[in-house]
Amino acid sequence: MGNLFSSSISKLSVFGTTALMASAFALSACSPDDEIEASNRNAASSEEANVIYIMLDDTGFSDLGSFGSEIRTPAMDELAENGLRFNNAHASPLCSPSRAALLTGRNPHEVGVGTVTNFDMGPEFPNKRGEINPEAGTIAEVLKENDYSTYATGKWHLAPTDETNPAGPYNNWPLQKGFDQYYGFLEDSSDQYKPELTVDNTHIPSPENEDYHFSEAIVENANQYISNHASIHPDKNFFLYLAFGAQHAPHQVPKEYIDAYDGVYDQGWDAIREARFEKQKRLGIIPENTQLAPRDEGVKPWEELSDEEKKTYVRLQQTYAGFLTHTDEQIGKLIDNLKRLDRYDNTMIVLLSDNGASAGGYDHGSSGRALSYNGMSQTIESIGSRYDHFGSDQAGTDYPKGWGQVSNTPFNFYKNTAYEGGSHIPMLIHYPDLIQDPGAIRNQYVHVHDITPTVLQVLGISPPEEINGIGQMPISGESFMDTFGNPDAEGRKTQHFEVSGQRAIYHDGWKAVALHEKGAPFEEDEWILFNVEEDFSETTDLSGEYPEKLAELKELWHEEAEKYNVYPLTDFFVEGLLSIPDDTVRAKDHFVYYSGMSTLTDSAAPPILDRSYDVNIPIERKTGDDDGVLLAHGGVEAGYTLYIRNNRLFYEYKVGDQINRITSDIEVPVGQSVISYRFEKTGSYEGTGTLYIDDKKVGETQLKGTQPYKIAFEGLDVGKDTAHPVSREYADQGEFEFKGELLHVEYLLGDDAEYPSPSGY
Repeated sequence: MGNLFSSSISKLSVFGTTALMASAFALSACSPDDEIEASNRNAASSEEANVIYIMLDDTGFSDLGSFGSEIRTPAMDELAENGLRFNNAHASPLCSPSRAALLTGRNPHEVGVGTVTNFDMGPEFPNKRGEINPEAGTIAEVLKENDYSTYATGKWHLAPTDETNPAGPYNNWPLQKGFDQYYGFLEDSSDQYKPELTVDNTHIPSPENEDYHFSEAIVENANQYISNHASIHPDKNFFLYLAFGAQHAPHQVPKEYIDAYDGVYDQGWDAIREARFEKQKRLGIIPENTQLAPRDEGVKPWEELSDEEKKTYVRLQQTYAGFLTHTDEQIGKLIDNLKRLDRYDNTMIVLLSDNGASAGGYDHGSSGRALSYNGMSQTIESIGSRYDHFGSDQAGTDYPKGWGQVSNTPFNFYKNTAYEGGSHIPMLIHYPDLIQDPGAIRNQYVHVHDITPTVLQVLGISPPEEINGIGQMPISGESFMDTFGNPDAEGRKTQHFEVSGQRAIYHDGWKAVALHEKGAPFEEDEWILFNVEEDFSETTDLSGEYPEKLAELKELWHEEAEKYNVYPLTDFFVEGLLSIPDDTVRAKDHFVYYSGMSTLTDSAAPPILDRSYDVNIPIERKTGDDDGVLLAHGGVEAGYTLYIRNNRLFYEYKVGDQINRITSDIEVPVGQSVISYRFEKTGSYEGTGTLYIDDKKVGETQLKGTQPYKIAFEGLDVGKDTAHPVSREYADQGEFEFKGELLHVEYLLGDDAEYPSPSGY
């Protein structure tokens, strides 16, 4: 076995490589006679190979059974037993950049996706506009030009989220990025039971089937695509991108999967983390001399928790574990279908996570994503009150960050940091035709953007100079195909990282990390230094001992940043939700939505946060029985709604358990009228909400603590409330569609918003 961190870059190029040459490189460790026979066999196999990318979401390095976990993942373990485990694989510390890098074979900043696509930092930040540059074609586009059928199911999160609306533009949607068919959701996360679904280029209603689960549905659709393909085009290859919403919050899974872990986590996160650490050593997933990173200062020792905290935290982790086992079960169904269709052995499967596990649940965990995204940590009492709903559609749960650190064993910290906990991921590759020692572990340093050039080399496909008439930028990823047959092959030598202003660089076994404090000048950041070849888990800062090495890596980071368009820097993160450049569809102060419009995703809805605004809704009621929802935005966790019931007009604004309600002091007249709601901002995140009927004030409330960044994770409906109802008052009425006539809903936005603008360096 070679060194943990290789000291040189592979010299193999993905350009101009034939399948025969690719196989010969991969099998260079074989004897001459075996090499000739195997090379000929594998050249043909590579030409016939199908390819599947399976991407998990927010899954930590230690979460799979084959990487040290107690969580039951037999299907993924089967891939590990018959394939290769890469224990030194890395991704971007955030999901959209990792997805862009995976699909394009390039660094995320150089293709325009330096942060999540929820944030469009504007023309001043071409590296953070939330869309893949057309000069960076995806592997789907490349393979489609080589007569592959291309399919995608699951989470997309590669279009500016204000473009996820039902009318587009569609140029960043899956079909426009090279896929023939698509089933999934376009935003960053979704309810698993009632997701906002897109099929190809069309939004469809959330499912009403009470047995529906998104993870099951995306695999069912993937199996349908593959079965159709095998039946109609048996001689043609396919590429499948299967991107689970799991393990991203909300952690939602049927109760029996949660109950299956009764008693497993009662010993607490310290003991489970230690047990995973020891198992990782036994498995050889981490070097024997690895030190377990110290417990995060923000995580309490388990023995110091109250009984109520322990009870709640255990159930939240059981939910996460059950969610992953359920995900694994769906992967097993995919594998079974490939075997049934005789497509298993000639399909190259790459399975990985998009980043490390999250700390988004804060200290206590969460029962609602909207609260977490708005930085509204919940009390243990509030979360515990939803205990019986954990895993259901009535609780968008996330675990406390103590369990996130367990997922990232043996590393420090979490997703959205420049430490290994944010970027060091589990990765499996299964491909019997080229892997000579199934079940082995590979130690080479690999980055997510190296995967696609590896696949192209396996297939003997050279990246095209043009796609759809657009000249293509070079692929910056490096093939690691030679590791399939040679455990001593070289790995990546250098890789930079940047996330929300935090920076790091790996080079030749060393890693430097910038300690950036939000808002501070980047040039004043202190840097620390690790020898990660000897200190796998980054426990010992060597910056004082090796100042020249640190200076070398800092300069190298700058060179790599210049080369791959990491500049300009900004440390904006969640504030990016408030960035609305002038060239985007939300950059208006007047919106009119007509009855019959499909659900409008939250990210495409009018930006009403922390500003004054008016809503006007002309209606006509034929009789006093014409009631229903006029406007609804949100769901169980948070949102607002305007509705008529028992001839009264109601407005509700909900944030978690806090509900503000206005009831009109007069009845809504039969005939034509104009319903209006006016919010007058009186301070930061507070104001006066007033209801009007035909310009007559009919009710008022004071709203305090309104959401600073995001209304909800369910979108805006006109004339009904789809998926989960905002108000409990009509929860038994289904969508509670308005029975009268409603032409449109008009928003008029004030000019008193105090949205910050990203500053660059």
